[in-house]
Formats: sequence, structure tokens, C-alpha cells
Amino acid sequence: MTYAIFRALGKQYRAEKGDVLRLPRMDAEPGAKVTFDEVLLSSDGKTIRAGTPVVKGAKVEAEVLSEGKERKIYVFKFKRRKGYRRKTGHRQRFTEVRVMNVKAG
Repeated sequence: MTYAIFRALGKQYRAEKGDVLRLPRMDAEPGAKVTFDEVLLSSDGKTIRAGTPVVKGAKVEAEVLSEGKERKIYVFKFKRRKGYRRKTGHRQRFTEVRVMNVKAG
């Protein structure tokens, strides 16, 4: 089982071939190919390679599937006895990618 742990857009993800991941929004069109070079740990099923800080020659190749928004999160601010109430909402945007290949390096 080949897998890799890589860093993209400030977060870390575990990827195997065929996985569908939701990453924070990227500037890439659906159908585009993207490559993540910051692989922190990789495994080819027998050996595990840990990077210092990254594994040389390792990369994760993926295809952009779609873009969308997560479900809404409500933020409510309140101060008792002051008549102060604020209700706002936030929907985080994401890019969905399918991992096409994991190169262990």
C-alpha cells in the first residue's frame, strides 16, 4: 500500500492512489492536473521514508474534480444585559481533487 503525507495550503493530508480529498480553495480549473512536492513522509508498502523536512523525489499527482462550499457555520456574538447581538455565517470554499499517483521518491 503506497501512501504519502503531504503539505498543501497550510495543512497536511494523507493520500493514496484513488483517494478524493477536499483541500482549501486553489486557483485551478476542474480537469487540471496538480502536483504536490512537499511530501513529509512516504511509504511504498515495505519501507517508510521520513523527510527532513521533505522526502527528496517524492510527489503526489492529482486531478482537480470540482469546487464548492462547505456547510454553513454560524457565529453568534452576545453580551448580556447590553442589547448586543450579532449573527453571521461563514461557508469555507474548497477544491476537490482525486489522487492519481503517489511517487514514494
